[in-house]
Amino acid sequence: MAAEVVVVGSCMTDLVSLTTRLPRAGETILGHKFFIGFGGKGANQCVQSARLGAKTSLICKVGKDSFGNDYVENLKKNGISTAFVGQTADAATGTASIIVNSEGENVVVIVPGANLLLNFEDLKMASDVICKAKVVVCQLEITPAVSLEVLKMARASGAKTLFNPAPALADLDPQFYTHSDIFCCNETEAEILTGIPVGNLEDAGKVGRMLLERGCKLVIVTLGAEGCMMISVEEPIPKHVPAGKVRAMDTTRYFGFIFLFCPFVIVKFDLELVLNLECP
Repeated sequence: MAAEVVVVGSCMTDLVSLTTRLPRAGETILGHKFFIGFGGKGANQCVQSARLGAKTSLICKVGKDSFGNDYVENLKKNGISTAFVGQTADAATGTASIIVNSEGENVVVIVPGANLLLNFEDLKMASDVICKAKVVVCQLEITPAVSLEVLKMARASGAKTLFNPAPALADLDPQFYTHSDIFCCNETEAEILTGIPVGNLEDAGKVGRMLLERGCKLVIVTLGAEGCMMISVEEPIPKHVPAGKVRAMDTTRYFGFIFLFCPFVIVKFDLELVLNLECP
């Protein structure tokens, strides 16, 4: 059976240190906990989709190293197809060094490593699984031209495309907008893409309208504790979807949250239902 959801994106090994506060430049401070986790926007989105019951495949590249081996095993444990998880000796598995304070705020240094070696030849080998998918998800933690080619392949085959422009590029290729059925960005990414600072819902609506003008079909601007704003070609009046109250533990662990709705897109493209779901 072909994968319903295909994610083409990054795998990062997270090296996480917990501290009471973030260090200043040149300062050494004591932390109280360290752990190694599995991250990367692409892998996070893929795992979340699989845990909600969608048959899921990940197309990515990791190093031929201990981090890469562990990552492949973790994906398998989560029921994700690893047929197109490549391992290379030419670069290390991508890493993210993360420091998180007691308020859940963080600083992050990412070394993409093997992620940037995912190429057009890898896509060609995985073309069958991409073209048979119902939903294809991409971001920008791999080479942007590779992500764009994936969106084009998915569109040509009739799949729904979900694009998360992160990390954002001010000079993003205009074709990303026209090849994304759902374009999802946060406030920071929205400002980089449009030049409009997002300080409130009205600003988010302006961003949404501008992105629709660039060719997007549906735009979601996530607003942290304020939830998100949604606007589409069919419903051009911005709609605010508020978020429930939660205590932030570490925002780096939720890069892929909005993509939890992949299985619902497969069923009936009912975004409003998903965006109003409460998390346990």
